[in-house]
Amino acid sequence: MSKATFLLRLIPSLAPISQVERLRSSCGALLGILLTGFISTLAVGDDASLPLLIAPMGASAVLLFAAPSSPLAQPWSILGGNIVSSAVGVTCALLIPDPVVAAAIAVAVAIGVMLLLGCLHPPSGAVALTAVLGGPAIREAGYAFVFSPVAINSLLILVVALVFNNLTGRRYPHLAPAANPHNTDDPLPSQRLGVVPEDLHAVLAQYGEVVDVSPEELDGFIHQAQIRAFTRRSGEITCGEIMSRDVATVSPDTALRHAWRMLIEHRISALPVVTEKDGLVGIITQTDFMKHAVLTPEGRLQTGLRERVGNVIGLPPKSPRLVSEIMTRRVQSALPETMIAKLVPPMADMGLHHMPIVDADNRIVGIVTQSDLIAALFQRRIEADASMRDVA
Repeated sequence: MSKATFLLRLIPSLAPISQVERLRSSCGALLGILLTGFISTLAVGDDASLPLLIAPMGASAVLLFAAPSSPLAQPWSILGGNIVSSAVGVTCALLIPDPVVAAAIAVAVAIGVMLLLGCLHPPSGAVALTAVLGGPAIREAGYAFVFSPVAINSLLILVVALVFNNLTGRRYPHLAPAANPHNTDDPLPSQRLGVVPEDLHAVLAQYGEVVDVSPEELDGFIHQAQIRAFTRRSGEITCGEIMSRDVATVSPDTALRHAWRMLIEHRISALPVVTEKDGLVGIITQTDFMKHAVLTPEGRLQTGLRERVGNVIGLPPKSPRLVSEIMTRRVQSALPETMIAKLVPPMADMGLHHMPIVDADNRIVGIVTQSDLIAALFQRRIEADASMRDVA
């Protein structure tokens, strides 16, 4: 192996990063450090003996703005890591006379405590080192150094990162996954075959080292890769190929009695809600009706005590009951060219039974149900098995 080849292998293999992402990261770091320093100056005053900005904040900015999805860049990591490490550093500086020995012990203990508390943050090692070797002003400040500038700097740059990342389209912080939407102990349908979270956790436990990506993020990447592979195997079937095109719809001002009759007559369980101006604006399902009690003989919903008492003593209804009052407004939709593999996670894991299909102008052009999806996948499997038999 040549020296050039060996040196090239030393360059880490990073995921592809767009030019926009590079610019976003740099601008975020610029804004984060600038605002942290400026606000710290206003809060403490520029004549303070302690530094208004500590050097480890530059390393924190790299994580917060260039790698916001990293477990090492989450709020508890930066706040807990920096505060704990600064307290450890101050303690070592006060108890150990030799600064070199104190610095080494401070960094070692800080890493151990951060791992124990689940707040590992690499720049916090530099915070512990700064607390020991930062100079007479920091040494004289003692535990006040933990509050200012460490806690203040950490909190300010964290707030800037939270606002900036979300305004520029990057989700932050990365929260732990929500519980099963069905409130059961069963794994989600998409996690019962193939690589499941238990497999991933077992492999990570066997690996036994710090991995700079959360198990949930890693599981998400694997899941997306599986969907891409499934798309190839399923022959890239699109929603436009399997959707129902003659779709029964209602408008927001349709009477609930009429909408209910449509569900019964068409033997369906959902109706897309559309308007001339905006196209698809919602969906009304049997579940929406069930959430709002039951229908009266007149086709109205009994939604509260007044309504029930009014039906008995003859009080006039409080207001007309329309589709707009109970419909689900935040409705997921897909385009005709969307691959059906993309519909598997929301339909399997989120319990969606219907996926409205819209065009580029948000006009309803069809609908895909769980039955359509199952039938398409089953037919594709039959065709694939037949092809393999012909080859054999």
